[in-house]
Amino acid sequence: MDPVIIVGAGPVGLALSLALAAQDVPSVVLDEGPGKEEPRPARTAVLRADMAALVERLGCATLRDEGVRWAGWRSLRRRQQTRHVRLDLGLGVADDGADGEPAGPAAPLHIPQHALARGLRDAIARQDLVTLVTESRVDTVEQDEHGVSAHTRGPDGTWWRGSHLVGCDGARSTVRKLLGVRFPGRTAVERHAVAALRTELPWAGEALLHRQPAWRGAGDEITARPLPDGVWRIDWLLPPRGELVTPDALVSRIRDTLAGWCEGATPPYDLIDTGVHTVHHRLARRWRVDRVFLAGDAAHLLGAVGTQGLDEGLRDVDNLAWKLAHAWHHRDASPALLDSYQSERRSAVASRLRAADQSLPVLRGGGGLRTYLRGGGRGHEALLSDGHLGRGPLGAPPAYPHSPLAPEPSEGRIPVGTPDGAPAEDVRVTAPDGTTVRLRDRLGRGRLLVLLVAPGTGVWDRRHWVSAGVMPRLAEAVDALPAPAELLVTEAYPGAPAHAVLLVRPDGHLAAAFAGVRPEELHAAADAVRGGAPAEEETPHADTSGGARSGDRTADVN
Repeated sequence: MDPVIIVGAGPVGLALSLALAAQDVPSVVLDEGPGKEEPRPARTAVLRADMAALVERLGCATLRDEGVRWAGWRSLRRRQQTRHVRLDLGLGVADDGADGEPAGPAAPLHIPQHALARGLRDAIARQDLVTLVTESRVDTVEQDEHGVSAHTRGPDGTWWRGSHLVGCDGARSTVRKLLGVRFPGRTAVERHAVAALRTELPWAGEALLHRQPAWRGAGDEITARPLPDGVWRIDWLLPPRGELVTPDALVSRIRDTLAGWCEGATPPYDLIDTGVHTVHHRLARRWRVDRVFLAGDAAHLLGAVGTQGLDEGLRDVDNLAWKLAHAWHHRDASPALLDSYQSERRSAVASRLRAADQSLPVLRGGGGLRTYLRGGGRGHEALLSDGHLGRGPLGAPPAYPHSPLAPEPSEGRIPVGTPDGAPAEDVRVTAPDGTTVRLRDRLGRGRLLVLLVAPGTGVWDRRHWVSAGVMPRLAEAVDALPAPAELLVTEAYPGAPAHAVLLVRPDGHLAAAFAGVRPEELHAAADAVRGGAPAEEETPHADTSGGARSGDRTADVN
């Protein structure tokens, strides 16, 4: 079968190719550039703990060397500290800080985007199922009921043939334009002057949000986020319009800011990189047109008040990869499975954009929503901080409770600590080979996960309990499921009683929880997750043109 064509070799496109390869699906990545990343230390990405774990599973080795997880988060207003949250560097839940603040979330990962992309490219170089083609700009995309043909410019004018195509080619996406998909939204929602510099600040290893600094010319808001080797990325919120950021003006901002944070004396610093970051909010009308999909910045732009665009792009990858893999391996897969990508992800990003747009009038100087945020300025800063830390309406991982893949209610369904459709807790589990791992370690392989809550199994040798109690019956039920699945065991799961059985999707979202072993209900839930009964043959959803061209190329990926 033809490989999946991925247009665009930024972090989203590279991650998608590796996620597909992890599920034995070949891909061709068409990169319009030369295949090298331009170092830009001031252009960084913040990844929530679950997306950092995804990138690590894909084999990106640069996270540990060139990224850093913050030890804490501080909020300042004028000269006063208003919040201090300790963050858990082990991806668990932190203890309450000594200052009485509530326990913090898992620490986000902060990494230069060029380092992330380079690490993904290095992983691709070790992967036989991914073919990366440089200097290949797509100018034509044509579909038929059996696949997609894409033409790339060049002296020889090459056609490529694939089973599906995913446009990961950025905000000015050629694929989106060729599909005729509209990309409405707002331009220049926020502007930030940005600098990457090496210096010493009083909050080693901790990120900082400073609102209404006391010194003149600082602006309304500054963030400082650490990187490895004593480097910091500092962002100054600029007025929506005007105020050209000249080199002299930026140096003045840097000196005044460092002095304001260091008791009036500017410490020595080494300025490494600068820039102006302009945030746009846009959402593509459609994310799927037959066999062609959009992901990352080609599908959405966001980034104001703590939302993270690249993090959302990686969530697109996590959601789409297992669905594409299932469709690739099972030609009779239900069309509903691939349709659910747009339904789930577009709705989640739209909700994030609405939350940001509703918060902006409050956080940036007044507005009608002020009465909904209790605690005045502290409430505003908590909302903004939570966005940066991956909590609340601006930052929490998305849930898909109304997904078309959601199983129907049944008699044996029970509530647990995780709502249906939300990401499952990263509990410790015993894998089929007897090893103890985290639940996240078993994701990304295209398999459903069936999790049995069995208190006491940790103190008994596996050979004693694997054939006792409900295990044989549950193992038989898992083997009979309509999609590949893996049976795992855990000592405990938040809110779940003993012998509860949880069905987790390949991307880690909880599909359903049952009171005990219920083979028929488990089978029905697994069938719903794969999109229902297979179709005899998938038919196009809209007009398509063209077909396989003579000379179409499919990459040799074996």
